[in-house]
Amino acid sequence: MYDLVSFVGRGRVRKKVLQALAKPNSPTDLAKQLDIERSTISRAIIELTEKGLVECLTPDERMGRYYRITDVGKKVVNIIEGKEE
Repeated sequence: MYDLVSFVGRGRVRKKVLQALAKPNSPTDLAKQLDIERSTISRAIIELTEKGLVECLTPDERMGRYYRITDVGKKVVNIIEGKEE
């Protein structure tokens, strides 16, 4: 678990994206909300998805995909925010 905490903690954007995905959202909306380039958001989502921290809710869509945090991702966020050990 702490390897994932370390992975997220090393990336400022990964951490912000993971926290922001507490409710399902699209990369475009996250980019606007976090004031970060959409390409940077997309790259972070890909990395988080590969680690099993985020999942795509609309995988068959080519555009306008929505993502959310997984249960493992929620545990990582709780550890980072000091809510759980």
